[in-house]
Amino acid sequence: MDYRIGLGHDVHAFTEGDHLVLGGVKIPHNKAFMAHSDGDVLLHAICDALLGALALGDIGKHFPDTSSEFENIDSRVLLRHVYSLIKDKGFHLQNLDSVIMAESPRMAKFIEPMRSNIAQDLGVNISRVGIKATTTEGLGFVGNKEGVAVSANVLIYKV
Repeated sequence: MDYRIGLGHDVHAFTEGDHLVLGGVKIPHNKAFMAHSDGDVLLHAICDALLGALALGDIGKHFPDTSSEFENIDSRVLLRHVYSLIKDKGFHLQNLDSVIMAESPRMAKFIEPMRSNIAQDLGVNISRVGIKATTTEGLGFVGNKEGVAVSANVLIYKV
């Protein structure tokens, strides 16, 4: 079997708004993400990890923020498209693991719906989708509540 590992990382700053979108889940909050798309930093990091596993560039290469075609787009659409590129090359997801770094809002009650959305979009069992959340103990960009950062790793395989 041919295994590949990919790493993705994304960050979005906050702006005025009333909710965030993470893992395709609308989360009530007193801020929104500053972004060209819906700003789903979790799905963006996963897309970058998938693309990176096959050296296909990054999300900006495939969905440039200079294109009106992708303005306010649902990032689940982007994730499904990226995964179709992976499958077209004969690869499948073995598993993914990710960590959301955010001081607020608290993520615990939203993690299972996020996992479910991602598993559905990738056509895999939910047991293959890991999502964790942490704070940065008040340190840095995340700790100052200026935005959210996410890191994601994927393992894909070709039989």
